[in-house]
Amino acid sequence: MKNESHEAIPNLGGSLARIESDLGNPTRLGIVASLKNRDRAEFKLLRDSLGVSDSVLSRHISALEKAGMIEVSKGYVGKRPRTWVSITSGGRDRLDAHVQALRELAGGGSDQQ
Repeated sequence: MKNESHEAIPNLGGSLARIESDLGNPTRLGIVASLKNRDRAEFKLLRDSLGVSDSVLSRHISALEKAGMIEVSKGYVGKRPRTWVSITSGGRDRLDAHVQALRELAGGGSDQQ
């Protein structure tokens, strides 16, 4: 076993400060990550890809919308109502900062992948 008392510990305060509390839940992180590289996604697609119920997805979408990370729009395809979700530019920036902070905390440094 190494003598851990003499090893340097990196200063992680800056990384911890950039962790987004709104993305601490895996479902919320999955929602914004799913939206990052697309214009928008239909509610049903998000629900099926994340493997959650309608009510669970609705709660998390509402929380992310309130936090300003996503936008919700409603409309129709033919006569069927549809709900679409898109990430805001601020939401995209916050996701990127959150992911970078997680990389730093995990020991990956500040290198972008």
